[in-house]
Amino acid sequence: MSKGKFGIYGGQFIPETLMNAVNELETAYNHFKNDKQFNDELKYLLNEYAGRPSRLYFAKNATEKLGGAKIYLKREDLNHTGSHKINNVLGQTLLAKKMHKTRIIAETGAGQHGVAAATAAALFNMECEVFMGQKDIQRQALNVFRMQLLGAKVNFVKTGTKTLKDAVNQTMREWSSRIDDTFYVLGSAMGPYPYPEIVRDFQSIISKEIKEQLFEKESKLPSVVIACVGGGSNSIGAFYNFINDKKVKLIGCEAAGKGVDTPKTAATIARGRVGIFHGTKSYFCQTKNGQIAPAYSISAGLDYPGIGPEHAYLHETKRVEYISVTDKEAVESFEFLSKTEGIIPAIESAHAMYYAMQLAPKMSKDEIIVVCISGRGDKDVTMIADYKADYKDLQ
Repeated sequence: MSKGKFGIYGGQFIPETLMNAVNELETAYNHFKNDKQFNDELKYLLNEYAGRPSRLYFAKNATEKLGGAKIYLKREDLNHTGSHKINNVLGQTLLAKKMHKTRIIAETGAGQHGVAAATAAALFNMECEVFMGQKDIQRQALNVFRMQLLGAKVNFVKTGTKTLKDAVNQTMREWSSRIDDTFYVLGSAMGPYPYPEIVRDFQSIISKEIKEQLFEKESKLPSVVIACVGGGSNSIGAFYNFINDKKVKLIGCEAAGKGVDTPKTAATIARGRVGIFHGTKSYFCQTKNGQIAPAYSISAGLDYPGIGPEHAYLHETKRVEYISVTDKEAVESFEFLSKTEGIIPAIESAHAMYYAMQLAPKMSKDEIIVVCISGRGDKDVTMIADYKADYKDLQ
């Protein structure tokens, strides 16, 4: 991989006003990622504060009910703040502190990245502002209050589709207007180089732990690793340390929304084309004229019209298979895991679990599926209840 590129994907497509900030970030990250003191501090934070390593749980009931392959769940939902987002946020906020920044800003969709950013800012005694689309604010009200409780200012983004892509737009504008003291804690494996690598590196602890934990439990590699994919942070983290293990099948589950054949979808690999957006070259959902198309999903965290550049490369090289899961299917999986294992997953994670439900019965009992449960579903319960009420009304 050449600097900042994954094949033809990635790069730095940003205005001149941000080049100094991005270059400063690249220089600092390249130094601190190999710095023993930095890594020791980060390890302490991840272990003692965030609660790592997260559990690798054998889903006995689900395995027996589905038949076929053993199902293990990587429990990122048990992390402090309730999702995988804290892994990356602690790393980036510690980096911000080392760079003598006093203020962090972040975008958020489902609110989990915003909560993690607000949490880290409180821990490090830093100012924090979070940008969130008004539509997402309405469906993720609990996380909005959590961010405010933690001391963050939550900015309502009322432009465009009022969802994650517009929150990213506004955060990048804010960053360009106040570079000196501000660090942009980007939440997904997106954006201009070096962000896709930074996020991947901090999230790769997920696959590192899966590999170690499964060897301890089963003395072998998994047959399949499955994770949901929006921009792609939890999935690239779950996949990264298995990329060179060719016998391990890697599957990313995109949000099909109402269906990939409808305009109401966020399935970027299934429906998107190569383009440039938010500072990077990758696959994006686009109109016939090449404009970024509105994305839709029941999941605010997967409701993004693009995918990280490393994922685009992994798709092109066929190392990872990307499949689409509809809202209806994700809700079915959400209920299945809740009732079968007593684990209420984030609706994002339920997309990945749904495909595991389809795949497990077709596999042998000596094979293993690991599903990344990227977050917990407290934030989604009211929304799912509303969805089910509306869905029943349509029957």
